[in-house]
Amino acid sequence: MTVNEARSKTERASVRAGSRRASAFLARRSLAAHRRAWTAVFAAAAAAAALLGAFALVLGSLLLAKPPVERHAGADAVVVADQRVTYTAKPWGSEPQTATAHLPERVRLDRSVVARAAAADGVARAVADDSVPVTVGNGAPAVGRSWPSAVLTPYELSEGRAPESASEVVVDAALAGPGRRVTLQVGGVARQYTVSGVAAAGRRGRLPAVFFTEARLTALAGHPGTVDAIGVVAERGVSADALRASLGGAVAGQGGGERGPRVLTGAARGEAEHVDALGGRGDLLGMLASIAATVVMVALLVIACAVSQAVHQRSGELALLRAVGATPRQLRSAVGREAGRVAGAAAVLGAAGSVPLGLLMRSLLTTDPLPLPVPAWLPVAAGAVGALLVALAARPVASAAARAVTRMRPAAALSAARTAEPDEPGRVRTGAGVLLAVAGLGSAGTAATLSGRAAALAASGAATSLIIAVALLGPWTARVSMRVLGAPVRRAGGVSGFLAARSAAAHHRRLGAALTPIVLVVAFVCVQLAAGATLERAAGRQAADALRADLVVTGPAAGIPARAAEAVRGARGVAAATGLLRSAIVLAHRDAGDPVLDRFPVLGVTADQLAGTLDAGVTAGDAAGLTGRGTVAVGRDRADDLGAGVGDRVKLRLGDGAQVTLTVVAVYERALGLGEFMLPREALAPHVSAARDQRILVRSADGGNAASAVRRALAPYKGLRVRPATADDVRTGPSSPDQDEALIIIGVAVIGGFALLAVVSTLALISVGRRPEFRLLRLVGTGRGQLLRMRVLETGLVAVAGLAIGTVVAAIPLLAFALPATGGLPCLPPERYGVLAAAVTAAAALGTLFPGTRGGGHGPAVG
Repeated sequence: MTVNEARSKTERASVRAGSRRASAFLARRSLAAHRRAWTAVFAAAAAAAALLGAFALVLGSLLLAKPPVERHAGADAVVVADQRVTYTAKPWGSEPQTATAHLPERVRLDRSVVARAAAADGVARAVADDSVPVTVGNGAPAVGRSWPSAVLTPYELSEGRAPESASEVVVDAALAGPGRRVTLQVGGVARQYTVSGVAAAGRRGRLPAVFFTEARLTALAGHPGTVDAIGVVAERGVSADALRASLGGAVAGQGGGERGPRVLTGAARGEAEHVDALGGRGDLLGMLASIAATVVMVALLVIACAVSQAVHQRSGELALLRAVGATPRQLRSAVGREAGRVAGAAAVLGAAGSVPLGLLMRSLLTTDPLPLPVPAWLPVAAGAVGALLVALAARPVASAAARAVTRMRPAAALSAARTAEPDEPGRVRTGAGVLLAVAGLGSAGTAATLSGRAAALAASGAATSLIIAVALLGPWTARVSMRVLGAPVRRAGGVSGFLAARSAAAHHRRLGAALTPIVLVVAFVCVQLAAGATLERAAGRQAADALRADLVVTGPAAGIPARAAEAVRGARGVAAATGLLRSAIVLAHRDAGDPVLDRFPVLGVTADQLAGTLDAGVTAGDAAGLTGRGTVAVGRDRADDLGAGVGDRVKLRLGDGAQVTLTVVAVYERALGLGEFMLPREALAPHVSAARDQRILVRSADGGNAASAVRRALAPYKGLRVRPATADDVRTGPSSPDQDEALIIIGVAVIGGFALLAVVSTLALISVGRRPEFRLLRLVGTGRGQLLRMRVLETGLVAVAGLAIGTVVAAIPLLAFALPATGGLPCLPPERYGVLAAAVTAAAALGTLFPGTRGGGHGPAVG
């Protein structure tokens, strides 16, 4: 390197260091001078960091969650069938991909695997572990197990002896004492057993246990050739890894699910007890991740609007600095440093607030039986994630917002400082907004031609695209709004109305920034509330139209014994009675080319009793053909997706993973209320964990009331109740209504609350920047009352325009979703929309009126 090159390099480094020092100096002085303007940015950034950190905490807790180990606490390992299924397909233009799903019903092992597990090296004992639902006495629930499996918990006899005959049982200490008789019901009528002993466990499960002899339990379970799981006790000194390897080699290739048996040790043993816990966790993770993605979008949009508005209000100052010699890079760096410092401090505060907010959100979720752990490091990591996302987003947004002024020549910048910055957005922003609006309308049109999950995804994409498009086209949206609302405001408000209309018409960019957060909260809340309400209303209406029964039999959570429906059919005055056996079907298909495994509800019915109790709205075929084990009835939309009609054959996976090819005998239209598939009960029963009905629908003969006769017929079955039937008894409801309600609270209340905070902070920022305008109006003679009325009219104008635009933005994807899904218009209860409108108006008033009170209340003198 020559001396001149070295000198040139040193000079360039010196210039860069001087530029950095100048930028740091400008940032420090400007930050001190514009604290009020940055307050709104601080509030938005802190709230965003708190929300993002809270979602990170909840998602992290869900990812760490494992089913609890209860009945297998005394086992060193548990051998179970694989509860997962896969589907591999090649998406468009890429390598093959595999989708995985958890099965909702237990997949069982062949009983011969018990002997193979017992013969493995290091195994002291291998026990078949089956269970059956038991009703004790007058209806108390319990779980029935074999006495040899008591060692897996472990239970130990505290009194009496082990059962030796089919009429003897050992009971949990919470149920009875030795020498007494106990009435138990297992799958049929109640029967009395002698209590031969009482057992106690150090860790009791969720239900007390009743232990039968192994032969009796096998007969009661009803699947003598298979077992639910195999509990293994290891020899002393055998490690978990060695035991897992030994058992894996001994049982490999012995069936038990798609990929053979699995050997579970440690915390993973809980998966053997709660077969669908991880499947439920996956569904919840997917829904929360979708909400979290929306949170990220909302947070970035709110921060961008707040920062852009804060920088825009200082365009005159930036232009003046540019005119007196500051370079574009120095100004962009200075503004970026300011925003970075404000966002950094706000992110730290938000990170601290994310912990209690995340714990609150976590407490709302219903994840039974899956406890959500919160290790000590998780809150710290979650807060750091939220803080980092906010801190990283603020600085580039601020630098980009300052680019419009800093890229101008000094003379032009000074001219801009003396006049006003144009209200129209740049070409890039306008073009992006138009493209997103077209994309949103296109997605809505696509959603209207689809059904099911594809329609929901297309409608969701349409809503997101349209919301961002409105934000990008804010000034143009504001201009159109003023043309519609300006004239009524001028006529109705007198001088104050004239001032309000003229001010709004003269500052489209400012009004657009005020409308964006309002449109955001209105559109988001309307979509979230109306989508669920629309489906709920349609499902309820279809279920009510389908119901033909006048009575229903209900029972405990474990279900109703299969023989109860037969007893009801034999009662005097009963015209028809069918048990409803519920499960799920796993359907492999492609979504935009990608392999997908979706679960859909399936209903097991008795075909010759169906017509009198349930009308599915058959449009083709005959539901009476649901007999044998090779037939299925399919909902109309699902049949269209499958390209199947009456007489066609469809391939499905039942709840336990069994692959079946069934002939379609009927297509029906009331799938929202009843579920997507109906199978003969005898075909579905072998593929559920416990073949017990959830309801028995009863139709009385000749318009009479057979309730008394049904109660007499059910007298041998304990814990069953008879009452008038309602649509809720046949409607396919969510698997966890409390969980769905929690997701609505999280999605609407938390994110909607954040968006309302954005409304307040953005409008407050605008109001702070308008204080010189208010002082000037007072100087030229505007009275305090006139100024206050002007601000009230402006608040109403912003609220009405935001509500109208947000409602339209929400209505487009909602219409596209509701028409194919329900055949009707979307539904949003008026009281919910009223609460939303009141909240938006209150937030607009708080942000518009309160910050400007001091500035607008001065006398004519310019302070």
